[in-house]
Amino acid sequence: MKITFLGTGTSQGIPVINCSHPVCLSKDKRDKRLRVSILVEWDKYAYVVDCGPDFRYQMLRADVRKIDGVLFTHEHSDHIAGLDDIRPFSFQLGEVPIYAQRRVLVNLEKRFDYIFNEVDKYPGAPSIKENEISETPFVLGNLEVIPIEVMHGNLPILGYRFKDFAYLTDVKTIPDSGKKKLQNIDVLVLNAIRHKSHHSHLNLEEALALIAELKPKKAYLTHISHHLGFHAEVEKTLPENVFLAYDELVLEV
Repeated sequence: MKITFLGTGTSQGIPVINCSHPVCLSKDKRDKRLRVSILVEWDKYAYVVDCGPDFRYQMLRADVRKIDGVLFTHEHSDHIAGLDDIRPFSFQLGEVPIYAQRRVLVNLEKRFDYIFNEVDKYPGAPSIKENEISETPFVLGNLEVIPIEVMHGNLPILGYRFKDFAYLTDVKTIPDSGKKKLQNIDVLVLNAIRHKSHHSHLNLEEALALIAELKPKKAYLTHISHHLGFHAEVEKTLPENVFLAYDELVLEV
């Protein structure tokens, strides 16, 4: 299984608009972060988790020629705003399958009315096939995917486990039911927004404590803000099995 980090930044990305913070001015490519998303590929299948406002550029940068669908973690703008840009894949595939909780699908239908309104659909809008999911495992291609409910502040959202790889972003807490689904993981991806505490995201200390509890073989941190610090400096402080993810990083799991 191949994992490509399409984006590893927070809702504003790095650099932030009109920002003079040293990390925003960094020349290190690893400090340039688009909004969070990954591409998961195995056999002949390719699925994207979240398509935020940078989706178009992410597809071009990674030279993605096909996707078989999109999985959504939740409905915040940095995770859904690029939905219209699946058009080239829709022209290629027909209906592009999307997978999300009912609440998220309702939000998408409202925000992208011109896509979902079959009575007065805008010509040229992408065609989408909605798939409502919950915490029940489902099959993509030839692979069982396990949704994992986590809490983004007070909002229940989904992470996903693909075999021995799990992707969780925008987490603040994980209920015991979710932790049970994260046992015996080879690679865990988890958010760590900054050092200071945050009301709806794990900070670095909290993320490292959760990783120590779950005991994956390796962990990668994502959804990183400029307030976490320079990539090169922060990574030196991490446990030996924990790494900062960065845009365009590719893992073979």
